[in-house]
Amino acid sequence: MAAPDPLHIDEDSVTRRLNALRAGVLGANDGIVSVAGLVIGVAAATPDNHGAILAAGVAGLTAGALSMGVGEYVSVSSQSDAEKSQLRRERRWHQVRPDYELEQLVELNMETGMSEETARRAAIEQTAHDPVAIHARMHLGIDPEEITNPWHAAFASLGAFTLGGLLPLLTILLVPTTAQVPATYTAVMVALALTGYAAARWAHSPRRRSVIRNVIGGSVAMAITYAIGSLIGVAL
Repeated sequence: MAAPDPLHIDEDSVTRRLNALRAGVLGANDGIVSVAGLVIGVAAATPDNHGAILAAGVAGLTAGALSMGVGEYVSVSSQSDAEKSQLRRERRWHQVRPDYELEQLVELNMETGMSEETARRAAIEQTAHDPVAIHARMHLGIDPEEITNPWHAAFASLGAFTLGGLLPLLTILLVPTTAQVPATYTAVMVALALTGYAAARWAHSPRRRSVIRNVIGGSVAMAITYAIGSLIGVAL
């Protein structure tokens, strides 16, 4: 898997996609690993009980998807509220202390390597164009045009978790009992490799590392839940 060519990367495009990427990949991976671990654990304990596997899988899929959606909404809402509050304070500061804000922008420009003369000239032009936006980006690290919508993040996580979780659930229910665990394990490994590859390609980051990280994490999770399920099955 060759590394992406850094000369052909649209950095603005990457930045715009990072929040959606985080929510989507996190949701899909959680769905795949959580539901796979759950159904494999139940299958290890009661391999012939399709009813128990179905009930556990559907319950885990539903609870996990809702948890991801609500958690993402609350998290992103808190972040969005904090960013909006900072922007409101920034607007107020520009009304009551414009000279101070200009000097602050001069210093911020100088920290990027500009001379004082160039930094001041740039600050004056930046302030004339959009003082709040430039201060938000340089001082607060916020892009006023890129504040994340919590609903978008919530539905992305919920949908991704559901799609990811359906794979192991359907696999373990549709294959013969003797092949339940190996078939589910194989399907999950392929899915995790694909999500790791897609995430890395979308974010223009190293693909091999992303794939290996996903596959190893999923393998460990399923091995642990299978072992626990087997122990419980023996005890029962």
